[in-house]
Amino acid sequence: MTAISPVDDNYTGTVAGPHQPIRRTTAHSTITKMSVGPMDNNTYVVTCTATGDQLLIDAANDASAILALLAELPGTLRAILTTHGHPDHVLALEAIAAATGVPTLAGRDDAAALPLAPDRLLDDGDDITVGNLTLRAIHLVGHTEGSIALALRDASEDGAGLMSVQLFTGDCLFPGGVGKTWQPGDFERLLGGVTTKLFGAYPDDTAVYPGHGNDTTLGAQRPHLTQWAARGW
Repeated sequence: MTAISPVDDNYTGTVAGPHQPIRRTTAHSTITKMSVGPMDNNTYVVTCTATGDQLLIDAANDASAILALLAELPGTLRAILTTHGHPDHVLALEAIAAATGVPTLAGRDDAAALPLAPDRLLDDGDDITVGNLTLRAIHLVGHTEGSIALALRDASEDGAGLMSVQLFTGDCLFPGGVGKTWQPGDFERLLGGVTTKLFGAYPDDTAVYPGHGNDTTLGAQRPHLTQWAARGW
């Protein structure tokens, strides 16, 4: 099994290098982020702190390192979700699914691109339950036809009823812009979906966890939407 660094609880949203996991603690969950593979893919483990149930988001690469991370984290893996069907996001999927025996989930329109058939096909608005947590599937078209972002709404414990939102955006939204598109019209479809379903639905303090690189927030990116539209990428 590949050696990984100890999990760092000083969460900055920026991983220091491959196989160096960092962990954020929210009111009812922990979010552990680790970089894998030569394309600096992010793999995430969302854990319900009440039950220990876990969701792995993107078994992208370095299966041995991901299994080492799962062995390091307290809890029990319940499912693997693939944000989209591009090869760099699924290279460890078969190995992790075989090693853990848990069901796999993916967007309906990307299922054919995956190395194994998903146990559950996701559509826009579907809920994924992980212990006491609920993550909402958000279908975004343009980077691929079946990309799925996830919104985790986490209630605060301060009695004020406030909610924090954690968004896992795959390759649809990054610091500095939306994901790459290839065909005419795809950029407009992706930017439109991101604008309506992410920026139009969630507040500025919403954390954004992309498929590669550093985290951001919707508030940090919102002022640039007009610029992105004007430049066309």
